[in-house]
Amino acid sequence: MDAKILVIEDVPEMAQLISLYLQKDGLNVTAVQSAELGLDELKKGLPDLIILDLNLPGMSGFDFLKKFRAEYKETIPVVIVSARDADEDIIQGLGIGADEFVTKPFSPRVLVARVEANLRRQAKSEAAAEATFSFGPYTLLLNSCVLKKGTAKISLSAKEYEVLEYLIKNEGKTLGPETIYGDVWKAQFGDVTAVAVYIQRLRKKIEDDPANPRYLKTVFGRGYRFDKDSA
Repeated sequence: MDAKILVIEDVPEMAQLISLYLQKDGLNVTAVQSAELGLDELKKGLPDLIILDLNLPGMSGFDFLKKFRAEYKETIPVVIVSARDADEDIIQGLGIGADEFVTKPFSPRVLVARVEANLRRQAKSEAAAEATFSFGPYTLLLNSCVLKKGTAKISLSAKEYEVLEYLIKNEGKTLGPETIYGDVWKAQFGDVTAVAVYIQRLRKKIEDDPANPRYLKTVFGRGYRFDKDSA
């Protein structure tokens, strides 16, 4: 899954321009026209980064930022994009929790570059804050149960994550379907063919060629093995 960006901008043309450039860069964008609608979006799930205008109808961008930093994850980057370029506004925005302050008019390409830079810093910060396992372009965040490819999150079901984490923690070991099923499903009896189903699902999500897997190997007649450094 691509990184999720929430754009809070009350001028439709500006919101459309920002969204267009971010989407061309492969990012998943939701745009709303008020701080109140932005708060509603947060209830549906947290984004990876917020682009915020200051002059909004109703609640101001400053008030939104204060509320967001007080009630939600403090490390999510916030990039202010505003026509207000007075030193006092910039100092206030950065002081209450913004990570960047971009003044209008701006280059859309520069804005995208700043967004990507903040996403990379955030990914590194998250990785440094918890146990991780890296293989190829992927990073498994073991504390938050998230798989990322670069800065983009890979959508995994709870059971897909559990199977992948189990195989990774047993890297290099060949494990039979019965063993995997017993340890992951926590059941002595059941349909062990479920293991093969989940292996195939994972291959479709992390292997360049699922029919010729690089990481999730089949050892015929014995089971499955995770190889981190397999060529």
